[in-house]
Amino acid sequence: MRRWSILGSIAVAAALAAGPLASSRLLAQDRSQARSMVISQFGVVAAEQPLAARAGTAILEKGGNAIDAAVAANAVMGVVAPMMDGIGGDLFAMVYEAKTGKLYGLNASGWAPKGLTVDFLRRHGAASMPSSGIHSATVPGAVAGWDAMLSRFGSKTFADVLAPAIGYAKNGFPVSEIFAEDWAATAGAFLGNAEAVKLYLPNGDPPGTGEIFRNPDLAGALQAIVKDGRDAFYKGSIARRILDTSTRLGGTMAADDLAEFAPEWVDPVSTVYRGWTVYEMPPNEQGIAALMMLNIMSGFPIARFGHNSVDALHTLIEAKKLAYADMITYVGDPRQAEVPTKGLISAAYGRTRAALIDPARAKCDVGPGTPPYAGSDTTYLATVDRDGNMVSLIQSNYSLFGSGVAVEGGGFVLHNRGALFSLEPKSPNVLAPRKRPLHTIIPAFMANGDVRIAFGIMGGFNQAQAHAQFVSNVVDHGMNIQAAMEAARFNKASFAGCDLYMEARVPTEVVSALTRRGHRVLVLGDYSGAMGGGQAVKRDFKSGVNFGASDPRKDGQAIAEMP
Repeated sequence: MRRWSILGSIAVAAALAAGPLASSRLLAQDRSQARSMVISQFGVVAAEQPLAARAGTAILEKGGNAIDAAVAANAVMGVVAPMMDGIGGDLFAMVYEAKTGKLYGLNASGWAPKGLTVDFLRRHGAASMPSSGIHSATVPGAVAGWDAMLSRFGSKTFADVLAPAIGYAKNGFPVSEIFAEDWAATAGAFLGNAEAVKLYLPNGDPPGTGEIFRNPDLAGALQAIVKDGRDAFYKGSIARRILDTSTRLGGTMAADDLAEFAPEWVDPVSTVYRGWTVYEMPPNEQGIAALMMLNIMSGFPIARFGHNSVDALHTLIEAKKLAYADMITYVGDPRQAEVPTKGLISAAYGRTRAALIDPARAKCDVGPGTPPYAGSDTTYLATVDRDGNMVSLIQSNYSLFGSGVAVEGGGFVLHNRGALFSLEPKSPNVLAPRKRPLHTIIPAFMANGDVRIAFGIMGGFNQAQAHAQFVSNVVDHGMNIQAAMEAARFNKASFAGCDLYMEARVPTEVVSALTRRGHRVLVLGDYSGAMGGGQAVKRDFKSGVNFGASDPRKDGQAIAEMP
């Protein structure tokens, strides 16, 4: 270390002696950003595992568009990261159509079975919503979401986009580093389910880094979708496997719960933050919490405070508490509960909440406001094609390996999104038949002039606060999308109290100053998984150039299409 320090000093001195041009070249390489953006005139796919990103670009190279590439990459993610996502989970997406300049939202989150009620669970001894097991599983929405995206915007068939995933499931793939760690850490999640043990613990152990894992049952399920489309999952052979598994375990899933489910196209909601329009999905998602945070932050000079300064971090942390207190109080399925979305994300309401922030002291007990009424775990990926079509897609099992229940012969686990329901009768998120739970997974999008950015950061209730930090990095601090994704983040994992996670790259003096203001900071690693992981793509429509970014907190990569 000493030797490099001396050599560095010599290099600096030599560069300064050589003149301003040489010194500027040296300083240009002295940066805190670990990776460069991927930049191309052709398509870019950013995903949390390189095999998935490459599958997406392969589809682009065969004439597919960003929508086709997103489905292909997502399908591969379900193979290579089965603890995170798969056909047993839910999906949300935003699709930007370049020729019309319109942004579309897709809510492919499944509903609770008709027979899964508060009374049913109470009779079975539940004091709260189960976090695992068959009663935590709602109808999976991912396959219906793929079908909706391809039917409306795609140019390829299921046979085209699912081919890479089928190949990896059938022939095997080497397990990547972070996913191997997740696999090992959560192997106990399905020890009570013989099918899951057989599927995910070959030879009795989770596969390690670099070990080849095969899933022929999942290959068969994907081949059934190629043959019969979405009906294979909701009415055909896969549906029968789901129902047989549920019945055997005492679940309530019925044939019409699957057959009658359909995803919903919705209009994204938005706010304007210092000239940038930032879009999130409307409830039943937590995305409006990111917009509420940004509205609160608008009243403070975040750029002048400086990136990850004491004042900037204190403001963002306090804004998070206020926004999340409202989100957890008011958000539910708008088809069955009145959600004051417009009031919550209005600029005027943001100003009233901002006034509650004490710039000198953390508040550990923050309650919801009264907005005006107007009548994990997860995987994220983003795609952009050479024409400027863009997709921001997020898909999840919720907890690692979801419910822990593997569908017999299906090669996948059922998610546990139902765990997010409440059993409290007055909650807008109370469990009810055919109701969708509050969802943590949120794709995002932002636009300013000729520039569009599709982005997302996974990690349970970390996501909205991570979105706000990413937007602030881009808008307030002028970072490119890779630097904004890499930058050290905080995560307030709980809703109450002053506890806080912070990455070790935040200077020690800043952490100490936050502690003096009342924050109880636990410092984690430099690139901590507790901060989630994200991806982003950007399109400059004036130049026709695309950019990609991938979070070093994950195994992922942004890959450009070959012309």
